[in-house]
Formats: sequence, structure tokens, C-alpha cells
Amino acid sequence: MTTMTDSSVREFKMPDVGEGLTEAEILKWYVEPGDTVTDGQVVCEVETAKAAVELPIPYDGVVRALHFPEGSTVDVGTSIIAVGVGDGAAAAAEPVQEAVADTPATTEAEEPKPEGRQPVLVGYGVSTSSTRRRPRKGAKDPAAAQEVSAAIQAEMNGHGPSAPAAPSAPSAGDRPLAKPPVRKLAKDLGVDLATVVPSGPDGVITREDVHAAVAPAPGEAPGAAPAAVAPAPSPAAPASYDTARETRVPVKGVRRATAAAMVGSAFTAPHVTEFVTVDVTRTMKLVEELKQDKEYTGLRVNPLLLISKALLVAIRRNPEVNASWDEAAQEIVVKHYVNLGIAAATPRGLIVPNIKDAQAQTLPQLAGSLGELVSTAREGRTSPAAMQGGTVTITNVGVFGVDTGTPILNPGESAILAVGAIKLQPWVHKGKVKPRQVTTLALSFDHRLVDGELGSKVLADVAAVLEQPKRLISWA
Repeated sequence: MTTMTDSSVREFKMPDVGEGLTEAEILKWYVEPGDTVTDGQVVCEVETAKAAVELPIPYDGVVRALHFPEGSTVDVGTSIIAVGVGDGAAAAAEPVQEAVADTPATTEAEEPKPEGRQPVLVGYGVSTSSTRRRPRKGAKDPAAAQEVSAAIQAEMNGHGPSAPAAPSAPSAGDRPLAKPPVRKLAKDLGVDLATVVPSGPDGVITREDVHAAVAPAPGEAPGAAPAAVAPAPSPAAPASYDTARETRVPVKGVRRATAAAMVGSAFTAPHVTEFVTVDVTRTMKLVEELKQDKEYTGLRVNPLLLISKALLVAIRRNPEVNASWDEAAQEIVVKHYVNLGIAAATPRGLIVPNIKDAQAQTLPQLAGSLGELVSTAREGRTSPAAMQGGTVTITNVGVFGVDTGTPILNPGESAILAVGAIKLQPWVHKGKVKPRQVTTLALSFDHRLVDGELGSKVLADVAAVLEQPKRLISWA
């Protein structure tokens, strides 16, 4: 809880910077204790499972403390920096966190209200919510409310309460108190939180409580409050290894998200991959011609541009491929827009930003979008929003000299096109063997909603456009 005084302290909490992400790693602090900060000033850079994001502070003041060092992984909602603010700055900042107890109506009327425009970031709003947090059981006066809030904040920061409150079962009609990760654990284990005896401060249900509900101790009466909590067993010492011969790299951030997504996709969607080898000599000639066109001056013109356009044409001719599988509703969702994803290798790992409504862009517009997407990814500035909502993806493994591959679908999508290296090869052209520029394409698709005929048509159309680029006009 933040106390309003002549020189109050604001606790800035880790926001949700990626549409439902639960944690982020602090990569770099741009301030230190004693520094003066202003509303909207970037104070740190954090990395989520999807991207690196800079966080602005939403008020003026002086940095009092940095609660976590660089490299720390922090849960969303946990305070990361304390800023001392004056009365004037406090009025423009976000409202003070309310006490979690019943408060008189006069107190509500006296609470400071935000004035003017507030910083907008994923996880912030342009205005404060009118929704009030439900009073928590056991806090009957302001002093008790302050103790409860301090205990909850201490738990969020990982310090734990100084003395655990006596557990009590939730009263009828009350929604059990538990953090989102604990609720998910209970759902996964099939545990009704209303039947769990909480051991956390102010009746908050912990992960240990959920596990105890699944496997109660022998002889323990159902619903009985646990006695003293047994100390957690010491973690096993990590296996020793030769540091000169091995290096262990923690899996986190983008790498961890990619691993989870690929495992989930590979073992959820039945993948089928088809291949075709195509003569792209005419496409390469068109690329060179476009580079000389004044309309493309300053734009990124390369084979990927025409490959992207070829895929968009193929999707227009076969719209059923641009779909997703809704397992809960048991429906196939056909998209009438194409958010074209481009797989990009970055120092932080593989990311797949996408071009929104790519089907509506002209060739010069598509060239501009591709150039911006690639440069932003290389600089590590890709936003989480840019990686949401993709419908189909292209991965260009040819830049590494690879002929082709069997790509894994991006979760939530039905198809991904892999493009191999374009090489000069002997090819039968007009009845004679000639050196031609040739590449191999591979299309992986979700066989739940894309059958062999549809997948083959899409891949054949892409190849046909690249072999005869004039089809970009005749098939438009």
C-alpha cells in the first residue's frame, strides 16, 4: 500500500506487457536510486516470452529504490521500483492502491483522482478503472488493512509474511482468494478452490495448499487446518559437469516461449509437409528490374517480396487454407484477412512478427512492410502486438544455404511455407538442358483442416507464380 504524505512513495509494478504474460526479465535499468524521473520516461528494458519492451514510469519523482537487479525474472504485478513523489506529482499519477478492507464512503470521496492524459502501455489504461477490489476477509479497520496489504505485497515480492496468519476455510458465497497461477494449477489438477483450506496471509490459497488438497496427509481430518508447515526439503545439488567442456544456458524469455510453442504445435496439430522444386529464373529477373524502378527507390526488394506476394495470391485462390482450428468450439475458423508472419532469427531467438492485412497491400506497400518488419526485428524492437494474430507464415531457410526443411506450424496457424536456397542448376528449359535458378519450396499444414488436395493446390499455385511472375497480374 502507498501512503500519501508530503513526500509519498509510489511503487511501480511490473505491467502485463504482452497480452496475458505472467512474468518478464529485467534486462537493463536506465536509472538508479537518487535519479529524477519524469512522467513517460523509460526506466528499464524488460524481456517477455515474446519481445523486449521498454517500460516508462507513469509519474514524476525521485527514484528511491530498485527492488530487483538486472537479470531478475519478476512476476506481473510485483513492484520493481519505488519513486518518491510530491503532492503535485501524486495527483497526476495512478490512484493509490486501495486498502483491502471496508472503508467509509468519505474516504472514497477524498481519494485523489488522475488528471490529464496518462501514459498508455500494454497493461495500462488511459483511465483508471471504476471497479473496486472486493474487501478481503479479516480486515476490519484501517490498521488491519495496512497490515494485510503489506503482507500481500511482501508475498508478491517473494519475501513471504513474517508470521503466517491462522488458516480458515472460505465462507460460503465468497470467491476463494488465490493468484492466477494457483488458480490454473487447481484447474489442471481438478481441485475446487472452495474446498481448499488456505494457509497464506489473509486467507490466500497457495500452491502448497492445492497440492495438499490433492494428496492430504494420512490421518488428517478433511477440512482441518494444517499444523506447522513442514520445512521444504533442500533442493538436490545440481549435477556436476566439466565447465571447460560444457556450457549450460538457462532457458528463458523468447527461447523458452519458442520451445513451448513448438512442442505444443508438433504434438497438437497433425503436420503434413509437401515439396516442390521450381525454376525461379523469371522471378529473379523481375527482382532485378524492380530494383531499378523509381517506385521502389529506398524499398527492400528481394526474392522474399515476390514469394510473399505469390503466397498471398495462392491464398486468395484457396481461401480455406487461411484458417485455424478451434478445439473448444470444435469449429474451423476461416480468416478473411491475412496476417503474414515472417520468421526472423534474432540474438534472443526465433520470433515471428506478422504484417497485418497483408492481402490488401500493393507490391510497393508490401516491400515497405517487409523492410520495416526485418529491421525492427534485428534491432530487437519488435512489439508483442506485432507477433499476435498471425494466420500464415513464411520461413526463409535458404539464407543459410539450406535446400529446404519441414517447418513446424506457428501455434494457431494452419500453414507455413519454407523457402530453400536459390541455386544455379541444370534444368530442362524449352527442350534443352540449361543452367537455371532453381529453389525448393516446402509447405507444412495442419491436416485437421487442410487436406492433401487443398495443400497441394496452394503449393502448386505458389510455384506457378514464381515460375511465371506474370500470373501476379493474370490471377489478380
